[in-house]
Amino acid sequence: MAENTEVVVIGGGYAGVMAANRLTRRDDVTVTLINPRPNFVHRVRLHQLVGGTDAAVVDYREVLAEGVRLVVDSVTRIDAAGRGVELASGGAAGYDYLVYAVGSGSADPRVPGAAEFAYPIATLEEAERLRPVLDSAPTTAAVTVVGAGPTGIETAAELAEQGRTVTLVCGGVLGPYLHTRGRRSVAGRLAALGVTVLDGSDTKVTAVTRDAVRLADGRELPSAVTIWTAGFGVPDLAARSGLSTDALGRLLTDETLTSVDDDRIVAAGDSAAPSGLPLRMSCQAAMPLGARAADTVLSRLTEEQPETLSQSFGAQCISLGRGTGIFQFGNRSDVAVWFHIDGRLGAKMKEAVCKGIVKHLADEAHKPGGYSLHRMKGGAGRQEALEAMRAEAPVVVERVS
Repeated sequence: MAENTEVVVIGGGYAGVMAANRLTRRDDVTVTLINPRPNFVHRVRLHQLVGGTDAAVVDYREVLAEGVRLVVDSVTRIDAAGRGVELASGGAAGYDYLVYAVGSGSADPRVPGAAEFAYPIATLEEAERLRPVLDSAPTTAAVTVVGAGPTGIETAAELAEQGRTVTLVCGGVLGPYLHTRGRRSVAGRLAALGVTVLDGSDTKVTAVTRDAVRLADGRELPSAVTIWTAGFGVPDLAARSGLSTDALGRLLTDETLTSVDDDRIVAAGDSAAPSGLPLRMSCQAAMPLGARAADTVLSRLTEEQPETLSQSFGAQCISLGRGTGIFQFGNRSDVAVWFHIDGRLGAKMKEAVCKGIVKHLADEAHKPGGYSLHRMKGGAGRQEALEAMRAEAPVVVERVS
């Protein structure tokens, strides 16, 4: 190997920035971060951008180590055999190791009219496109939010708090992750804000038009603005580059986050599928995965065996407007438990988490190697799931040739 090791990180989100920062702990490693935007997107605040209470972006100078070279561009193909990436600008970059952290975005809704008439908000550009639409709509205009996960709940609450007429269409259960007690708390807060919540299997959306949303039970809801938060997808870069992926397109890796095809490629964040058993898409998973991916690369440089994944979860937090929120605790297998904190304290805890994310990244930029949450004891539930999965059948992969 050359005296200086070149590491390219694709994607400048939570996982990619954490990995890039951590890799700078070695002076003989050159780190290049390739990202399509010049600013860091604080994705957990995108619903606030939609509501006009936060810009949801942070200057990279606040969260990225000085030693990381930022290239504002998009990767169009990974040449694993040649250890290089091709860029949308026509350029290219070589690497000794590659960190694949391309994140996630809106999934194809596959519902007639949704792509044409609904507004997804999984990315900065999507949220920015929606903002002026809301600004130009009367406060009394009917707004329909489709999808009752954290993003849908937060968006509905944010807009209702501003006096808008909001309907939240769940297509199933309100807050699927939440414990029954937490769900009751969220439902109560949404009701207090005036949000109409439609849940149950008969509320699945079957069609979207310019001014209405049609449900499985035949109801047609007037909707001047329809916001789509149901489901996430990942970029198809890995599949297009001939690398093994799971059915959704996440890069398939082992438990050290190393690609099953190439030990010079590691993955982190929403676009990683370790052992075909991906973690819940969240910044709660992304930053520890970024740290783990960096540690895997650094271990290989010293010819040490990389540690395996030991990921644990502790909670899910959801804002319900600016003054209320819920902090839903879970066990280390990522299953919600009865205990939660709501109200003003729940909002303060959620805000502390949002600020803490940026602080963790900034701290790692200034003192690489200091982050340690990925080393917390846990993952027993994951190990049980892996053993059960392996006992049933081998991992199924999809390869694009």
